[in-house]
Amino acid sequence: MLPVKVLMLAQTYAPVVGGEERHVEDLSGELARRGHEVVVATLRQPGGEEAPRRPGVRVRRLDSSVHRIPGIETQAAANYAPPLPDPVTTAGLRSLLREERPDVVHAHNWLVNSYLPLARRLGVPLVLSLHDYGLLCPTKRLFLEGAVCAGPAAAKCLRHAVDFYGPAKGALVAGGVAIADPWVRRRVDLFVSVSTAVAELCRVAGLPNQRVIPNFAPPPPPPPADADERLAFLPSGDFALYFGDVSEDKGARVLLEAHAGLPGAPPLVMIGRRSIDGLDRARNVIAPGPLPHPLAIEAVRRSAFTVAPSVWAEPFGIVALEAGAAGKPVLASAVGGLRDVVVDGVTGRLLPGGDVAALRAAMAELFADRELRGRMGAAAATRIPAVFSPAAVVPRFEAVYREVTARRSPASA
Repeated sequence: MLPVKVLMLAQTYAPVVGGEERHVEDLSGELARRGHEVVVATLRQPGGEEAPRRPGVRVRRLDSSVHRIPGIETQAAANYAPPLPDPVTTAGLRSLLREERPDVVHAHNWLVNSYLPLARRLGVPLVLSLHDYGLLCPTKRLFLEGAVCAGPAAAKCLRHAVDFYGPAKGALVAGGVAIADPWVRRRVDLFVSVSTAVAELCRVAGLPNQRVIPNFAPPPPPPPADADERLAFLPSGDFALYFGDVSEDKGARVLLEAHAGLPGAPPLVMIGRRSIDGLDRARNVIAPGPLPHPLAIEAVRRSAFTVAPSVWAEPFGIVALEAGAAGKPVLASAVGGLRDVVVDGVTGRLLPGGDVAALRAAMAELFADRELRGRMGAAAATRIPAVFSPAAVVPRFEAVYREVTARRSPASA
């Protein structure tokens, strides 16, 4: 397509680290590499600024005021956008848009709210990527009392937000989401959901102005030179691997129970930050804590298979994507974005979330059948680059930009 000028709105960006930040940075870099002009507008952060790491991508910092409100707790690591317009951020965006004059604005999560007062008057097409459930959920997780939430309700959302954030911030966020949701739906030209689950649970599935476009993943990193030494704790034979936060919502407790009921099973290795009790007492379980990403991926390569037993509806499921790219089958819960990454019976198994017996049976099957593991792992290693590589995904974003710019022409600011 002809080059376009894209203004990315991302509430946080490098040096803030996270899955969404990495996606925005990677997408911006790929678009620039393909000849587009990319400007990232992001909130000024307490940790200072970092020079752009992607050739051709310019970064512009925005000020905000919400963090000055009495009673609103802030985080030392990062400033985040509220679910309502921040007047200081909106003023900064107005000036930036007049200066940059983009062909399309591509927003990511709640920073879009500070652009909404400008959207209709400026006439620049607006694309909104949904990376989570923040369109209608104050905590962005749609997870309540150990299960996927049935959906928003005013009193329920207020109580949960207050429990999650504290009284002042919880009330602000819950009220902001309730007010902003219908406004966002009227102003956005096209929604991009990171998975089928996000489209469904955010209630945009089936709309004519909605597309599902997944995150993309670069090839797995090579093993570090000192991998043998630093991974000496791994068993010499077969083992199952879990990597990610070792937490209740990720299904770590379900996995421990399933593994404990397998007599004579090979070990279970759980790599990641530990937030549940009892790991040190679990029999035949090795839990070294978090590891650098290249080492974690090398542990994946050495495993028999990986497990992603989440009980909450993970919006995407990057862990399953990385495991498949490394050539390993994945036993995953059939919830959230994991359903888009794992093909049941082909690249792994999709199992009922929280079902200990089903997970135990699937683990026993893969431990016992090396040929099946190899077949599933090979299928995953073939499918992931074909479906989730930059070459497969970025043209789909280009098609979105082409569609929205064809429908609307920018007015002068």
